[in-house]
Amino acid sequence: MVEQSDEAPAQDVVDLLVEQHALIRDLFAEATGADGRDRRPAFERLVRLLAIHETAEEEVVHPLARRALDGGDGVVEDRLAEEREAKEMLGRLDEMDPESPEFAPLLNQLRDAVLAHAQYEERYEFRYLRQQSTPDQLRRLVTAVRAAEAVAPTHPHPGNESATGNLLAGPVLALFDRMKDAVQQSSRDES
Repeated sequence: MVEQSDEAPAQDVVDLLVEQHALIRDLFAEATGADGRDRRPAFERLVRLLAIHETAEEEVVHPLARRALDGGDGVVEDRLAEEREAKEMLGRLDEMDPESPEFAPLLNQLRDAVLAHAQYEERYEFRYLRQQSTPDQLRRLVTAVRAAEAVAPTHPHPGNESATGNLLAGPVLALFDRMKDAVQQSSRDES
């Protein structure tokens, strides 16, 4: 049995999310640089990371930003609008064959939208969270983000961007997503 510590992690939540943004950029580069069938594994990792990352931000980071930042409601609403747009594109891509001619242009459009969204978060949300929160608070939020990620859906679900919606529907959606992932992986393993 692993003992849990009450100590806060060494890394803070802003560092964690910025690192995830870098990983998202890398996965976009891998997915957009691959062709056809080779694109699928990178794209699947990208879908999973984006779904989990955005859910954690919606449940943990955005509610804090609403409370902590001057004009926090406006900042968060802008980020949620960007996330809705990205989830809709990601949902369409998730249903497409990566070898279809429509896939690459939509993937490029998604990449541009998501990378711009990440820059806006870092500029308008994360920077001010770091200024308005104590280092200890930011380190403790890593635990909350990790917990949200552990039960987050692994595929996009447009329209489910609120913290309350994620908390209520997220675990059920996550269960179905993870079952779907297992079935798909099993099918590929048998091929």
